[in-house]
Amino acid sequence: MDYLYYLANASLTLRVVEHLKRQNFPVRFITVIHQIDGWVLRVKMESPLGPQGHGDFKAYLKEVGIPYPSNIRVQMAMWSLETGQTPVDVMRRYQVAVVCHGNPDTAEIEAFRRQFVRGLGYCPETLA
Repeated sequence: MDYLYYLANASLTLRVVEHLKRQNFPVRFITVIHQIDGWVLRVKMESPLGPQGHGDFKAYLKEVGIPYPSNIRVQMAMWSLETGQTPVDVMRRYQVAVVCHGNPDTAEIEAFRRQFVRGLGYCPETLA
């Protein structure tokens, strides 16, 4: 079962990752891609959630983001990561910023945010 959502900023992305850890969902992997105007989050579950869990999780995601109508470049990047290609190769090939892929890890998202802000010298709204 897949969930693909667009989130406006890093704080919301971190909130979703922390929520997944707290709820103990059967997460197979999480992929986080940063774009100029926001964040794309894909959550793939190991097994389908029950009707109640699925509904609750979708409701939570709709509170913090919107379903992402992915474009072909993002779809290909996500598929490549799922088939085992390295994030660096995927970033080069599809020109997307893969922040993390695999186990949910807030440290990678925080590190990306700090490094990006340091390079710019200011904090854009999407990195707040």
